[in-house]
Amino acid sequence: MADLLEGRYAPCEKVIVVCDNLNTHTPGAFYEAFEPERARALVSRIEFHDTPKHGSWLNMAENELSSMTRQCIARRRIASSQKLRQETTAWREDVNQLQRGVDWHMQIDDARTKLKSIYPKNQDVTKH
Repeated sequence: MADLLEGRYAPCEKVIVVCDNLNTHTPGAFYEAFEPERARALVSRIEFHDTPKHGSWLNMAENELSSMTRQCIARRRIASSQKLRQETTAWREDVNQLQRGVDWHMQIDDARTKLKSIYPKNQDVTKH
């Protein structure tokens, strides 16, 4: 993060970081890694936004990667990247045949109420 803030995004006054609910994505992590002055300078330019704990695309991706690891490659030594690609491709094709989905338990109106802090404020989203 420091490399990005001090390099590619150095000219930016504020950088928005979308977090995936990991406890490492906190302002305090900067103070653990850097001297207080540098940590403060970095953190003051970051605006943290969390993805919803349940239902984000990131959660779905993490679930799929976890499933692939457990079902396809865990506890195995795969000798080459080509063999790994073959194994994961076969797993993906098998999983895609099943057409699994995610069973969301929250209705849209409930989500808008419970997650109102992450929805845009004072904007008419229908105009986009």
